[in-house]
Amino acid sequence: MKLLLHICCAPCALYPIRQLAGTKFENMTGFYYNPNIHPPSEYKRRRDALREAAEKIELEVIYPPYRMEEYFRKIASKEGSPERCSLCWALRLSETADFAKENSFDAFTTTLLISPYQDHELVKKIGEDVSREKDVEFYYEDFRKGFRKSQEEAKSAGMYRQRYCGCVFSELERVKVT
Repeated sequence: MKLLLHICCAPCALYPIRQLAGTKFENMTGFYYNPNIHPPSEYKRRRDALREAAEKIELEVIYPPYRMEEYFRKIASKEGSPERCSLCWALRLSETADFAKENSFDAFTTTLLISPYQDHELVKKIGEDVSREKDVEFYYEDFRKGFRKSQEEAKSAGMYRQRYCGCVFSELERVKVT
């Protein structure tokens, strides 16, 4: 079976890739679709870190064009609400499912399922909803147990590790600009 793995960043991808290797998925391809990441220099920094890691572990990764305007259109007028995150996850998983279906993948999943900082159950529900809507299987696995290990591995490898999800609103909340 062919699996399309939505990847939010290289550090979060390390554990899921290892977990999924040798399972029922004989072929796994990464998909780096993250129009939420801002500014563009941050997007490039994360993309380049993933390219380097993917090359080392011999993982093919698809890099669709960076279209941050899609993200801003999707979350318009929801910037300060908790709904912002669910809209962002839905946008990214929907695009991943579309690509999976158009390119004959059997299923899709996401590295967002590794983060203890995201609403895990909501990410899972969005993946399942998108799966039904797009008619392509969503593969669910709880990767959170590997979060610390993945981060430690990234740190020891000197891999770029960011401190916020990627969206400008998350960064503003993190640094509390007044």
